[in-house]
Amino acid sequence: MVREPKNDPSDRDVLEIYKMLVEMADRVSQRRQSANSFYLTVNTAIIGGTAYLSQSTFGQLSKWAVSCAGIAICILWIRAVVSYKSLNAAKFEVITALEERLPVSPYRDEWTILDVDGDGKRHKPFHKTEVLVPIVFMCVHAAQLLAELPWQALIEWLSILY
Repeated sequence: MVREPKNDPSDRDVLEIYKMLVEMADRVSQRRQSANSFYLTVNTAIIGGTAYLSQSTFGQLSKWAVSCAGIAICILWIRAVVSYKSLNAAKFEVITALEERLPVSPYRDEWTILDVDGDGKRHKPFHKTEVLVPIVFMCVHAAQLLAELPWQALIEWLSILY
């Protein structure tokens, strides 16, 4: 796709675009936090529901289904975290590129301070911690699922086969 050449925007226009991009990045971060709150609430409800089902007379299949649903929700949560991370990364790449046209570069300076050596050891990005939460929930759902398996029947069945 060939783009039409545009008139070079003025410094004032660049500053306004910069402000808009920073605001958009902040909104993405707010949506990301809302999504995390949603997934946290859903997973907490699912764990509570599974605990309730384990004390009820409902069939074992329903307990498995709820635990599998929890695992599926966690997979979707991880995908959302990764998606928001890549969206923010793209936005900040555009922001830092635009900073080259401004008299100051606060985002680039911030990252320079956070990672002086450029080795990533001083600062760990939030998404690396953030993605651990759904993994922990996934382990809880898997443990609930494994707890409901009829282990004695499986062992007997395997002993018949071998």
